[in-house]
Amino acid sequence: MTDPTRPSTTDRKPNDRSSNDSGSGTLSRRGVVLGGAAAVAAAAVAFGTPGIASAAPARAASAATAGHHPGRPVSSRIRSRDLAYDYLDLRMDEYGTGTAPRLPRSYSGGYFATLPSEFVSSFAYDDSLMVLAWLARRRRGDVQRATALGDALLALQAADPIGDGRTRASYQPDSFPVADPPRPIDVGSPASYTGNQSWVGMAFCRLYAVTRQRRFLDGALRLGTWIETNARDDVRRPAGYTGGRNADDQPIMYKSTEHNIDVTGFFTQLAQLTGDRTWARRAALAESFVRAMQDPTDGHLWTGTDADGTTINRTPIPEDVQTWAYLATLDRRYSPSVTWVLDHLTAHDGPYTGPSFSDTDVSKVWFEGSGHLALALEARGARGDRARAAQILDSVQLAQATEPNGDGKGIVSASSDGLDTGFGDLYYASLHTGATAWYLLALTRSNPFRL
Repeated sequence: MTDPTRPSTTDRKPNDRSSNDSGSGTLSRRGVVLGGAAAVAAAAVAFGTPGIASAAPARAASAATAGHHPGRPVSSRIRSRDLAYDYLDLRMDEYGTGTAPRLPRSYSGGYFATLPSEFVSSFAYDDSLMVLAWLARRRRGDVQRATALGDALLALQAADPIGDGRTRASYQPDSFPVADPPRPIDVGSPASYTGNQSWVGMAFCRLYAVTRQRRFLDGALRLGTWIETNARDDVRRPAGYTGGRNADDQPIMYKSTEHNIDVTGFFTQLAQLTGDRTWARRAALAESFVRAMQDPTDGHLWTGTDADGTTINRTPIPEDVQTWAYLATLDRRYSPSVTWVLDHLTAHDGPYTGPSFSDTDVSKVWFEGSGHLALALEARGARGDRARAAQILDSVQLAQATEPNGDGKGIVSASSDGLDTGFGDLYYASLHTGATAWYLLALTRSNPFRL
């Protein structure tokens, strides 16, 4: 997809829980901006030309028992899991094989096949999820592909024209790798969101934990330092981390609950891997912002703040911050936010059931969110949670086998075209690496926020 940004009431970035980011012509990391076909044509931006155009510890044993849930037979779950991994492998190997660094495209088929020009953007968030999913199963080929993708992200970080440790929201996989000597980097969205830096950082942390290759920890530390330098805001209360830099490299002044959850997980991992308690203190700052966004009446979390960094943004209410807060902290104070998703965001669309993206539109299932919710329920382990998680995963498995735009392997983003996020962008029933990776994280019970 082009880098869907999230213009809502005041240019909210899709999946960046915010307001008043002036880079509203770009696309962010998951959805597709309304009027997507026109935006797609203008999405690719080549760095290196004058100016920057404004345009989006898993254990081996856990994999062996993947899908051991009530509901589907174990053999059925394992078969579904292996097919989903086959899909990630297919996407990764589209532009290269073996140990060669390369990028996968995030979306394929369905709506994206109807566009006048083929859409092949690779979202750094989706790429990070693929790394984490491969390292959850950890077969030899999985680790090789995860390492190759990690090396591609390291190369993009090193070759960035600003060179301050950041990565960008999306890149063009059909023009990768970066040449030697470097040539311009083809970027779908030049925005540098705090949340995306954190997800790439968590992928680097997991790669370091598995491979012990120091280059991945070094890359993670550069991203963490970039966030601390560019996004920390302990002046405007509640203190936390702002949204990063927009497509025009201007500071994004809102604070996003999602971003601060991401920072909490990322900085906690840096503290564990380095032994440096400074990162733990920074993680605590981010988590204090998340706590400040929790509604005292029913325990759900608000989107974040407006651009003033203080006023709470109360609409729409998204799914991911509810489940991610629990996954990132495993703190029982966020148990009500998981229950809130079950009570308020459950969607039914034909044979499919699961969470929607936000309270704006609960007519369609957001299958990435199904992975979030199933994993959070497994982690919480309250009475009935395991059965609920199994039902959610049953529906994703059904979609894997029956969705018209599917291939029997990957997972589509939404149960039907046109899922309205409430932030000004839409999801489509197109195959998606991010949704597929979250399904695998849920099946293998691998929490991406925790080492």
